[in-house]
Amino acid sequence: MVKLNDALEREAKRVEEDSIHSAKGHFNAADIWRIRHYWIGVPATILGAAAGAAAVKNFAEVAVFLSLIATILTGLLTFLKPADRASAHKTAGDQFLTLRNDARFFREVELIDQDDKQPASDKLKALCQRRNELNQGSPEIPRKAFERARQGVLEGETEYTADKGVE
Repeated sequence: MVKLNDALEREAKRVEEDSIHSAKGHFNAADIWRIRHYWIGVPATILGAAAGAAAVKNFAEVAVFLSLIATILTGLLTFLKPADRASAHKTAGDQFLTLRNDARFFREVELIDQDDKQPASDKLKALCQRRNELNQGSPEIPRKAFERARQGVLEGETEYTADKGVE
């Protein structure tokens, strides 16, 4: 027979595990989009400045060519919005980390030796609801970012030193 406390603890661990994978995936996605922002934005800025310099020096063909490339890159920045995407993933990652921390605190502290299990059950339901809402409202994690997150979790990147060897 399964004890309610054991079931609550297992489900809290699931919330923690889901949350850490999601948080790490979103942080990886934020890094990808941040890098894309710089790889598109910096050349666009440099090429725009070079086009202006070429125009001043009466190198019309060079100025037109550089201006065209800078315009394409600027258009990509506007269309892809990598800075906005990076920010959205960072925010989602922070929210999942908060949920992970709350679930861990619930499991490690609040769940211990409670006589009345109903408040604990209600608290876990609220944590599960937050996880579901975050999953629904967060941007999609690119496959590459998720795979890097899973590998990082497996390699122990998300473990606290205080938790090693503690079950």
